[in-house]
Amino acid sequence: MIHPSAVVDPAATIGRDCEIGPFCVIGPEVTLGDRVVVKSHAVITGWTEVGDETVIFPFAVVGEVPQDLKFRGERTRLIIGKRNRIREGATMNVGTEGGGGETRVGDDGLFMTGSHVGHDAIIGDRVILANQAAVAGHCVLGDDVIVGGLSGIHQWVRVGRGAIIGAVTMVTNDVLPHGLVQGPRGELDGLNLVGLKRRGVERSEITALRAGYQMLAQGEGTFLDRARRLHDETDSAHVREMTAFILAATDRSFLTPK
Repeated sequence: MIHPSAVVDPAATIGRDCEIGPFCVIGPEVTLGDRVVVKSHAVITGWTEVGDETVIFPFAVVGEVPQDLKFRGERTRLIIGKRNRIREGATMNVGTEGGGGETRVGDDGLFMTGSHVGHDAIIGDRVILANQAAVAGHCVLGDDVIVGGLSGIHQWVRVGRGAIIGAVTMVTNDVLPHGLVQGPRGELDGLNLVGLKRRGVERSEITALRAGYQMLAQGEGTFLDRARRLHDETDSAHVREMTAFILAATDRSFLTPK
């Protein structure tokens, strides 16, 4: 179902049972999966793939060139997974050659009004960006991350799985998996216990996470020393996920427990 006023390039690949509303623009290198819905006035351009059953709302712009002055028109891409909801005015950019050439968004995400996914970002599954939240270039957001409204994630920052960022927060350093960040200049303020419970994490794992978090906050040695020691001593899969995140290579420092 393609509205007569929509401009769909003949070279675009349109899956089965797609709906393209009035005044939409679909570029030549766009691939839409099955049952994708593109509502009125949305633009999908660039080398962009949109997964099955994703809905793109009015005035969203998906697949435009990066907001990076180093970009020189190189052929880069944007890959969006299945069942995402990309709301009004949201933007997602293709990658850059210097950042690996690819921006990737997982499945089942909600990208609310005016939210932004920058070039070369990697976004996991079930991620929520609230209204006007912005993820800068080269960021990595794990599965089940929630970013509050009017918040910003600095370039190259990693946000671990299950973390939650409060509203009106600027995040300039890496966030531990399942961390809770809030404040104008984001501070790590505990664990996302509500999120852990909602996802059905066992009580024993939550208890181990809380104990591990306290060790990271108050143990002997540097933050990395504590993480290494905790990694060697714990039997908890969730704690090991947290310590592995800390010990992995990164371009930023960490938000550390108070």
